Amino acid sequence: MIEIEGKIVSTDILTEPFACDLSRCKGQCCIDGDSGAPLLLDEVDILEEEYENYKPYMTPEGIAAVEQQGFMVVDVEGDYTTPLVNGAECAYTFRNEQGLTLCAIEAAYRDGKCSFQKPVSCHLYPIREVQFSNGTVGLNYHRWDICRCACELGRTLGVPMYKALKEPIERRYGEAFYSALESAADLLKDYK
Repeated sequence: MIEIEGKIVSTDILTEPFACDLSRCKGQCCIDGDSGAPLLLDEVDILEEEYENYKPYMTPEGIAAVEQQGFMVVDVEGDYTTPLVNGAECAYTFRNEQGLTLCAIEAAYRDGKCSFQKPVSCHLYPIREVQFSNGTVGLNYHRWDICRCACELGRTLGVPMYKALKEPIERRYGEAFYSALESAADLLKDYK
């Protein structure tokens, strides 16, 4: 672990290979899990404001889940998360012609129909943000077997996780934080 701009960062984020391989995993991270994707409080309001823009991309089951459960639910740990369809997949997903599970919000965003890209926790995955009791933010690598193909592709391409996730890291923490991550990764390489 290292500290960057007051955040505790797992060095695995700087060293472990990772490059999402959607063609192999088929978006399984949007289907499996104990609860929905973590949401920031302000994202709940945005999900509600943008609903009519991304709703056409959702499945009827997803729409029903949102209209029954709301734009977010509180999970067993007390965190805000996306609602689920029948306790499984995220309500904000759909499947394309190739059988890939995709985000309806992101599809609407890419088509210029929605100003919100998708929840930042989804964009950052497999980096998970945790809040320690003293208020410090930690960034951890959430290892999940379904992402094994992403680890393999990252190894083949020689891409460490932080490089593969540059866009969401900058979206959440800013360009200066990303630059500090790069510097820390360079120092780690020199140290080894």
